[in-house]
Amino acid sequence: MSDLDVQLPDGSVRSVPDGSTALDLARSIGARLAKDALAVQINGHLTDLVTTLHAGDRVAIVTANSEDGREILRHSTAHVLAQAVTRLWPGAHYAIGPAIRDGFYYDFDLPGGAHFSDDDLESIEGVMRQIIAEDQAFIRAEYSVEEGRTLFLDQPFKVEIIDAVAAGAQGEDLGELAGPSVVSTYSNGEDFRDLCRGPHVPSTSRLGHFKLMRVAGAYWRGDEKRPQLQRIYGTAWESASALTAHLEQLAQAELRDHRRLGQELDLFSFPSEIGPGLAVFHPKGGTIRRVMEEYSRKRHEVSGYEFVYSPHITKAELFETSGHLDWFADGMYPPMELDEGQQYYLKPMNCPFHLLIFKARQRSYRELPLRMFEFGSVYRYEKSGVVHGLTRVRGMTQDDAHIFCTRDQMAEELATLLQFVLDLLRDFGLNDFYLELSTRPEGKAVGSDEEWSEAEAILERVAHDAGLELVTDVGGGAFYGPKISVQARDAIGRTHQMSTLQLDFQEPKRFDATYVAKDNTRTNPIMIHRALFGSVERFMAILIEHYAGNMPTWLNPEQVRVLGVRDDHDDYAHSVASALRSVGVRVQVEEASEPLGARIRRAKLEKIPYILVVGDDDVAKGTVGVNARGTNDPDRAVSLDDFRARLVSEIDAHGSPEDH
Repeated sequence: MSDLDVQLPDGSVRSVPDGSTALDLARSIGARLAKDALAVQINGHLTDLVTTLHAGDRVAIVTANSEDGREILRHSTAHVLAQAVTRLWPGAHYAIGPAIRDGFYYDFDLPGGAHFSDDDLESIEGVMRQIIAEDQAFIRAEYSVEEGRTLFLDQPFKVEIIDAVAAGAQGEDLGELAGPSVVSTYSNGEDFRDLCRGPHVPSTSRLGHFKLMRVAGAYWRGDEKRPQLQRIYGTAWESASALTAHLEQLAQAELRDHRRLGQELDLFSFPSEIGPGLAVFHPKGGTIRRVMEEYSRKRHEVSGYEFVYSPHITKAELFETSGHLDWFADGMYPPMELDEGQQYYLKPMNCPFHLLIFKARQRSYRELPLRMFEFGSVYRYEKSGVVHGLTRVRGMTQDDAHIFCTRDQMAEELATLLQFVLDLLRDFGLNDFYLELSTRPEGKAVGSDEEWSEAEAILERVAHDAGLELVTDVGGGAFYGPKISVQARDAIGRTHQMSTLQLDFQEPKRFDATYVAKDNTRTNPIMIHRALFGSVERFMAILIEHYAGNMPTWLNPEQVRVLGVRDDHDDYAHSVASALRSVGVRVQVEEASEPLGARIRRAKLEKIPYILVVGDDDVAKGTVGVNARGTNDPDRAVSLDDFRARLVSEIDAHGSPEDH
């Protein structure tokens, strides 16, 4: 038998016998790799280890401790979940069960209108572990559309997927099939077959480090007019230690949940009278927000931005010109008809308004770069089941900047802008970053291939020059241009998309926005879109969870609370508060109407950075007792002047009591 050559990820070439599978290749490299292998990537396409190799293939073995490997583990575990449910509830209909970030889910319709309870999860897990112990092989097969309909005759959701894709539907439905005319299935054991494109792990014995998390409701295909199904969420990992670490992170995340802390600390609420995803900020939350915005405004002013303002609604024609009604209509509120049928929309974006400001008069190249900045409120329709605290809302305020520059200026402007973004995020206490480059979305982009290639190349060069890790989000760009996203890791290791920098050659053309160049020609500027916080609401939620509600002193709504030991110390407590207010400190006095211990406990629950207790000696000597957040050892008899100087220094440095 002759040999054939394949190329490995490091560029080396390896010879294997003709007819070899990917698993054979892994065995030829080493027993450990063969043991760890889950699937294979051949010429950029993920497939099963039993796939036969061909000469010239570019081959990468996929192991469990990779992103692709974890996704395959999770998808395979979702199949085992569905298999377990059909064993426990014969006649159950199963819909879709994809891998998601850190886990998986599967949707079901149980016979006789039965419903899962959280108590059922333990029973389901037990059957799943039996299936895993049975070491069932995942076996792929392909059928015609008609054969597929027959195979899944008793599974209406699967038949609907087959019919939709066969009729030419696009989107996530295609993820269940190998193509519009090929029905691909995976079976394991004698009792379960699923519609699936794959790939999967070789057998169920490769699974096991999983946990079912919760039961939820979900409409079929996310459509409120379709049947409501029951969804089981789970998580799966490559090792017991990785699963344990994830569960510990989830426990920490629950303790830090901004929705709970927002209620406990009286920061914000979502009154049912207003509607889902529309927050009101209480005085304490309003203070945090005001301080955030004021600091951002100051930094933007120093960096040469000019402040603009725009209305909340506009005629439909504005978003027709921008393209948002073509590409973003699903995320917009429906129009209001006024003025004899004129349609007005709540704005989902600020950028078209800034373009109108740019073209309100003739511009010269001497004015560029022109940096516009606005805290602009925008409105985006999210389904009620999707809204989530402050992180997914229907009404939000974006710290939106749009920079107009020449083609020659854009690389330097992007580099300066990225550094500005990173510096400001660090000022708020986020320090662990990587960058993500989102490229042209196929079938949903405007502009020439040359323009997109140029824009992507410039963004990639700027990102590399920043010295941070860079990953590629293929197809994740906006319809008008690619973007760099700053991804920040919080205190418990979760990743959040923060600031975005989008390079746009298209919108200025659509609006016929021009400037007079050096050669007196009218030229379209390059437009850079930049949201630094993303939205004020979401950024606040991230900070609350990052700090577990213990906001740094400069951001905390109440920085100091002063408590007299007895009511005859209240006058001195008020004088201490006045001395602190004189240097801009946010301070309150709680008079001695309750026992001191109860007042101290309440102040600690409110996570106030400093509790000052004053008694007889303090009144006589001009001192205070300092209870700093995070310590159980108060400092006694601290000079008021010394404490005030220390506090001002901490606020200026954006520090916290925990830093000392």
